[in-house]
Amino acid sequence: MHHVLVVGGCGFIGSHIVDSLLAQGHRVRVLDMRPEAFRPPLPGVDYVIGSFASEATLHEALQGVDAVVHTASITVPSTSNADPVADIQGNLVATVRMLRVMRQAGVRKLVFLSSGGTVYGIPTAEVVDESHPLAPISSYGIVKVAIEQYLHMEHRLHGLDYIALRLANPYGPRQGYNGIQGIIGNFLWKIAFGEPIEVWGDGSVVRDFIHVHDFAELCALAVKAPIIGCFNAGSGQGASVNEIVQAASQVANCRVRPIYKPGRSFDVPRVILDISRIKQAIGWAPRIPLIEGMRQSWDWIQEHQAIDNIA
Repeated sequence: MHHVLVVGGCGFIGSHIVDSLLAQGHRVRVLDMRPEAFRPPLPGVDYVIGSFASEATLHEALQGVDAVVHTASITVPSTSNADPVADIQGNLVATVRMLRVMRQAGVRKLVFLSSGGTVYGIPTAEVVDESHPLAPISSYGIVKVAIEQYLHMEHRLHGLDYIALRLANPYGPRQGYNGIQGIIGNFLWKIAFGEPIEVWGDGSVVRDFIHVHDFAELCALAVKAPIIGCFNAGSGQGASVNEIVQAASQVANCRVRPIYKPGRSFDVPRVILDISRIKQAIGWAPRIPLIEGMRQSWDWIQEHQAIDNIA
């Protein structure tokens, strides 16, 4: 059993990682800026409210833990290019500072959420494995690559055991509606609200989608896995935006007619991740098919709306 600090543990992905860590018998502490949006604090979890960019807060949060899962980010791909300096300061500098504080606290295990959708840039292969060149076209991806390099340096110089999981596109229950990131969640929320769906480009952009439960299980396994390095974390399958629109129509049992808008320069046309390396390393594989996972998301949205209406 480990005592694990989940940085960003009140967010969409982080909250599911907390669930998986608890299910696997770990003790959990969470560091986040604010409480969870969709449920009250969990019994048995120690919450530290504050910023991981604060050295004093990090010292407090790292006391007595022996592993860290780092999920926090102040940007997403679509916002990072608007202010790369803030992206660098808020994500890269803050993470490098955290590595120093971890070293001072004697914490030598880190699971980091990197990005399988941005670090490779525009792929030259149908399915992308970890040996593919890293050529990101967004500040978000550049910063993720830089953090991976710092993790490697920390490993070589100071013995950090790290696993960087190059995450595909996560979706599932508790994915909030912000209109910025997460097309499955955003599409389903818009359908629930009766709002039009907007598609950037012609809908041919292909992404690898992974259910958040599957990814959270992987993170919990990674905490105790005796492996080091960068690993893709996705479904290993692709779906176009138009296919997601069709699936959303199916699970919501309604006809959806999206509004097509001009494509965006930072959108990579196609990314499907080869996940054979992580499968071979620890025996993990995703289990939830896309349409089943989208039904779970839709059911959760319907339930959440019902609770709001009662309240």
